Amino acid sequence: MPKVADKVFKRKFIALGRLVTRWPDIVGEKMASQAQPQKIRYRKPKRKGEKGEAILEIATSSANASLLIMQKGMLLEKINYLFGDAWITDIKFMHVPANAPPKRKKQTKSLTIEEKNSLSHMLESIEDPDIKEKLMNMGKSLLEDKKS
Repeated sequence: MPKVADKVFKRKFIALGRLVTRWPDIVGEKMASQAQPQKIRYRKPKRKGEKGEAILEIATSSANASLLIMQKGMLLEKINYLFGDAWITDIKFMHVPANAPPKRKKQTKSLTIEEKNSLSHMLESIEDPDIKEKLMNMGKSLLEDKKS
């Protein structure tokens, strides 16, 4: 069971990570700051031989949701092009208030050269550049949080 679950969850989180990093390319720079992918929900196939469903949830204001709904087909096409097949089957828009205050980033201390070199050394065997970048960012965040 862990081996099967590991493969499923690995693909899910890598997919969401790729969506987040390429989000401005998918929806455009301006809309990317106003609509963010939140999660991907999966539904198992009802019958044997059918494909399951993967629904992307996007958080945005009601006004932006109505704009994005008109572009839903194009968004699905761009997203699925990114993955190489029709993996995401639908998009659901989660309405959030337009006047919600933006989240403030906390100030963090920069990493030392030794810490950066140590992270690079740990990740040098990772071949996939997307995964390597994500792991590097995660490592930086963890080290910076530890300093705060």
